Amino acid sequence: MQVAIIAITGNGARLGETLQRGIPGSRLFVIEKHATAASQPFSEPVPALISRLWPEYGGFICIMATGIVVRCIAPLLQAKDRDPAVVVLDDAGKFAVSLLSGHLGGANALADTCASLTGCTPVVTTATDANDLPSFDLLAQENGWVIDDLSRVKVLNAFLLEGREIAVADPTDRVRSYCAGRGNLTFVADAETAAASGAAGVVLVTNRTVPSAFDSQRTLVLRPVDLHLGIGCNRGTAAEEIEAVVMANLDQLGLSIKSVKCLATARAKDDEEGLLAFAAKLGVPLLFFENEELNAVAAPSPPSAHAMAAIGARGVAEPAALLAAGGGTLILKKVKDGNVTLAIAQKGIAHGLRG
Repeated sequence: MQVAIIAITGNGARLGETLQRGIPGSRLFVIEKHATAASQPFSEPVPALISRLWPEYGGFICIMATGIVVRCIAPLLQAKDRDPAVVVLDDAGKFAVSLLSGHLGGANALADTCASLTGCTPVVTTATDANDLPSFDLLAQENGWVIDDLSRVKVLNAFLLEGREIAVADPTDRVRSYCAGRGNLTFVADAETAAASGAAGVVLVTNRTVPSAFDSQRTLVLRPVDLHLGIGCNRGTAAEEIEAVVMANLDQLGLSIKSVKCLATARAKDDEEGLLAFAAKLGVPLLFFENEELNAVAAPSPPSAHAMAAIGARGVAEPAALLAAGGGTLILKKVKDGNVTLAIAQKGIAHGLRG
């Protein structure tokens, strides 16, 4: 995380230098009359400075009054999963207040860092932390999981605080290890058992689509991003055709598009406009592998004479998916539909092959 440290007093500038030395990737901005060689001087109003830096930094440490910071950042706020971390230190260095984006933005952890570097007291007011309870949004962040509906985090965290039972279906077992006995959690074998448990809330860790029968108001879905899509296509295939094939097969397998980590293909396709456009629409990387890499993979399907003639590779979809997954398991052997060939590999728990 790149952190902007902003100070407006002489003592604040000294505190800022201590923080800058201890926080990698940080940059210190000090009002012009107190600036030193270690800092970047500024003369513009503080609200203008913060507004200018807001898109560039993942965290802010503001050494000034909390009220100043609140007024500066209020017009800039968007959402809890997009706003940067904001920590406020007083000029005397007594307290580090986690003000904004405590969990997802990392402000709670940043306040702790400030405390360890300066000796001040961290002030963390998020309810789960204050009560030594786990936080489902932080759990998702630490594991790189996608939260299906961020508004459900508030509901499930409230159940934690109230001591109400929450049924958890998690094949990774990471929820159990993260929570470490904190909270009234019951761990069950699968989603169906969780739904029928009678618990106040349900937490599902899954890359699968959730049946409409589930009560969405009390269900938090955390999605591992573990699906790697190997795609081959004829030259000039439109993004819409590629998308239609992908969505049809994900639907058939009951898998969520939100769990797709990347697309993968042959290096010969690095200028394929349809593939590039589809990856951009999903917001995932498109990985390219050389023929030598593809040909070295022991894919289950027979070599493709068409791929060999076209680009010199024995196959594209299956080996590309397996390479992208780093040795994962094929949960969809290659299927050819029109101009598109698709295979899906999963990193981690196998769901079984579908051909």
